[in-house]
Amino acid sequence: MIIYFLRHASAGERLSNAKRDEKRALDKEGIEQCGIVGRALVALDVHVDAIISSPLKRAAQTASLVGNELSYEGKLQLEDALRPGTAFADFRRLLEKYAKHEAIMVVGHNPNLSEFLGRSITETGCEAGIDLKKGAVAKVEMGRNLAALHWCFTPKTLRLLYSAAAESSRPKISRK
Repeated sequence: MIIYFLRHASAGERLSNAKRDEKRALDKEGIEQCGIVGRALVALDVHVDAIISSPLKRAAQTASLVGNELSYEGKLQLEDALRPGTAFADFRRLLEKYAKHEAIMVVGHNPNLSEFLGRSITETGCEAGIDLKKGAVAKVEMGRNLAALHWCFTPKTLRLLYSAAAESSRPKISRK
């Protein structure tokens, strides 16, 4: 199974009231990040069978906007296992639930999403030191006994990747 780990895009400052913070939406920069991330993933020929998100608004918005760019037609799945503060065991159960899919995208929060990514790619289940920035995405291929990190891109790198792909696909105009 291929798993794309996507941290939600920029949503401004954390609110002190936990219930209000759950409803915090993406800011203007975050909405722009989602478009760039989605278009870069299209340039990388990414296809997913399921998009699974934390139920918090900023993560669900990120999942939806990136999914639109990917032309994802399935239903967005909201899972509590991707909420902030959940345990790795919850994440493992989520993976078992979606094991029939070839490729999934999980959208969540730090620090647990970085922890899930790090623990998924180590043989011992210890956490590898990977820090997903807001709007960053990583590709992991999970086998029976081994997982491999294929790539991990920050939003800045994805912006450059998308710009390069868009530039190379433009028709060249010769001037004589």
